[in-house]
Amino acid sequence: MWFKNLKVFRLSPIWQISVQDLEAKLEKQLFQPGNRSDMQNMGWVSPCNNGALVHALNGQYLLALRVEKKLLPATVINQFTKAKAQEIEEQQGYRPGRKQLKEIKEQVTEELLPKAFSIFRDTKVWIDTKNHWLIIDAAAAAKSDEVIGMLAKVLDPLPVQSLFTEQSPSAAMTEWLLQDEAPANFSIDQDVELRSSAENRATVRYVRQTPEKEDVTKHIEAGKQCTRLALTWADRVSFILNESLDIKRVTPLDILTEGSDFSNMDDTERFDADMTLMCAELANLLDDLVGALGGEKKSGPQ
Repeated sequence: MWFKNLKVFRLSPIWQISVQDLEAKLEKQLFQPGNRSDMQNMGWVSPCNNGALVHALNGQYLLALRVEKKLLPATVINQFTKAKAQEIEEQQGYRPGRKQLKEIKEQVTEELLPKAFSIFRDTKVWIDTKNHWLIIDAAAAAKSDEVIGMLAKVLDPLPVQSLFTEQSPSAAMTEWLLQDEAPANFSIDQDVELRSSAENRATVRYVRQTPEKEDVTKHIEAGKQCTRLALTWADRVSFILNESLDIKRVTPLDILTEGSDFSNMDDTERFDADMTLMCAELANLLDDLVGALGGEKKSGPQ
């Protein structure tokens, strides 16, 4: 159940909520299958399929947002719109104008929606009430925005703010590469991206390859900064950090499970053990990472 990507937000340190209160608030936006004419529908579901909207364990809350989207490609809509427009042209004796074409397209979309297939996607959310983190398992900003938007509908005021550090991730990663030395408890891995801030946005990527220090120096002197860097934390978790402080491709390493025996656990016990391990390790990783970036900037960006 480990999160693969971390969109990291800060929770207000004074915000507190019980499991029961949070559950009651989420029920106001419970997922319900959409109508046949709805293009998209979303709501909260049980994160571990036991009926509870909040899975709580030692101050850690796990939530899940389900999004239902109708699979109706634009090429299909355009194809039917073109056929309908030709039919209308034959009836009225002249080609439909722009406004009429728009109306035809809207009508075609409404007619096709009930026949479209639905696809479902769940996005997991981890609320750490002890360390005041809100983490969304999402690689894309759009998916993260969906979660924040739905939380805003049930939590008033929304106790979430962006995370800012004293040193920008890009500046820090560039310095680590230039010095060929990662901060304490981290090691540099093989994936690197360097990008120019000039208008051409020239970009150099190293994939599964460690760049030579001379090459790194040359690119940095040419005005590039590191915007993506693969790291390993404490020999326990590998990941990629980007310029926006997003953590991607999170991978727990074998050392985390050495000596552990999950064979005698049922599914619920195994889920809880995995959640406990993930929350503890990632909370420590985040603390070390924020420290490596100069600490947290309480007042946000200047």
